Amino acid sequence: MPFTISMALFALGLYLLIKKRKSAKRVLMSSFIILFVISYPLIVDTLLDRLEMTYPTLKHAPKDIRYIYLLGGGHHSDNSKPITSQISPISVIRLTEAIRLHQEIPNSKIILSGYSGINDSTPHALMEYKLATALGVDKDSLIIESSPRDTKEEAQVAKKIVGEDAFILVSSASHLKRAMIYFKKAGLNPIPAPTNHLAYKNPPIWEFFSTTALYKSTIVAHEYLGLLWQKLR
Repeated sequence: MPFTISMALFALGLYLLIKKRKSAKRVLMSSFIILFVISYPLIVDTLLDRLEMTYPTLKHAPKDIRYIYLLGGGHHSDNSKPITSQISPISVIRLTEAIRLHQEIPNSKIILSGYSGINDSTPHALMEYKLATALGVDKDSLIIESSPRDTKEEAQVAKKIVGEDAFILVSSASHLKRAMIYFKKAGLNPIPAPTNHLAYKNPPIWEFFSTTALYKSTIVAHEYLGLLWQKLR
């Protein structure tokens, strides 16, 4: 990620400052430029907005849809905490959007997706099932798919359930561009439903070294690198 690269260059620059002063100047300047760019809202929000505006918000769900596929996210199961604290805020936002659309479509079903991860034995799909039922969703309207480890595998699972029928695909706006490519490549007909928009339309020009922009830059880098890797594969 950009911040890690910036800090690595900074550490190298400090080392070279002791050993080789000329090289240190170039490395430290590179580190500063990267840090400036990835923490400058005008640049970061512009790049993020391009990703998030790929598809418009699905304000009203089509009535003839049977399935709503919710892409997985992050969680940390801990029975000592309420369920809303165990699931990442991004996942909660995604689930809320899926439930909103589900309530607009009679007899629709939400497909909850996501495996357990490396450090947690509880599947993410099960965590979302617990939260969905706690929010009043009928358990018969939920389908748990706990095997997919990434978006590509989620597309393969969706193919087995929905076939060639149109369905709604819910994910963060920044991730939906890459997700739609995977699902269309699998021969599916997803209707994009972006949520969790983070980019500001008019980012402040005179704000520098923003920690919020620094967080967003990680998302931007992750998605653009993901798109590049997807294209290479």
